[in-house]
Amino acid sequence: MEVKLIDVAADPFEKLYAAYRTCYSSDTPIEIWEKIRGAKITPERIRQFIGERLKTGHASPLEQVIFWFAIAGVSRSLSHQLVRHRIGISFEQQSQRYVRFKEETLEFIMPDSWQRAGMAADFDQLAVQISAAYTKALAAGIPAEDARFVLPNAAPTNFQVMVNFAEMLHIADLRLCVRAQWEIRKMVALMRLEIKRAIPELAQYLQPKCGELRMGYCDESYEDWAKCPLGKVRPHKAALFELYREHGKQALRGLSEKEFDVVEKQEQL
Repeated sequence: MEVKLIDVAADPFEKLYAAYRTCYSSDTPIEIWEKIRGAKITPERIRQFIGERLKTGHASPLEQVIFWFAIAGVSRSLSHQLVRHRIGISFEQQSQRYVRFKEETLEFIMPDSWQRAGMAADFDQLAVQISAAYTKALAAGIPAEDARFVLPNAAPTNFQVMVNFAEMLHIADLRLCVRAQWEIRKMVALMRLEIKRAIPELAQYLQPKCGELRMGYCDESYEDWAKCPLGKVRPHKAALFELYREHGKQALRGLSEKEFDVVEKQEQL
């Protein structure tokens, strides 16, 4: 697996500052940028301001910071998971229709669990058979778009990905969690490492959702939390509800139509 940060939108801190300031200032965006370009606002002040805004959870300005990644040598199994992320992200993926793979270059991705189970030889044998059948099909004149039907989830693929920072945070929330599938967890960890090398101030916010800069607690099942190595340093949501039950001013219960009636009257619906 290879992951490389190809580019970052120019002046990410300035863009974030201007986006946030537009929301919280009487200045127009043009006036804000004139102050930035005129060095009337120091880089230190810009970073301090962004840090304070990030603590509030105001996420929409983060969409204006864009990353481009080149990703190679991952499985089609991973790609089926990655494309579930659809907002704030764009993919270009290696085609199995237009690319005719050579038998010797089809290096299928084998999980370590097959080796631990002593079944690596079985995996390799099947991979050889699939590669041979695929190559034979191409030689027989079967179009690549039809020959690919024999290729498994373990088939390798490549991506170019464009993703904004808000969606990158969401991806990290889910895919850095220890419950995530190992391959996509490794890929996102490498994406985070690439961002850390380029912009460490932003990379620190790329955490699993239980991170102190994200939700700060686990919302998975209690059984999964108990097995997680982070469970000793991150509370489960059930513990927070229990604290509320013990120390809250009213009993915790589900919302009823009574609460919605109050809102409707207040909003004159």
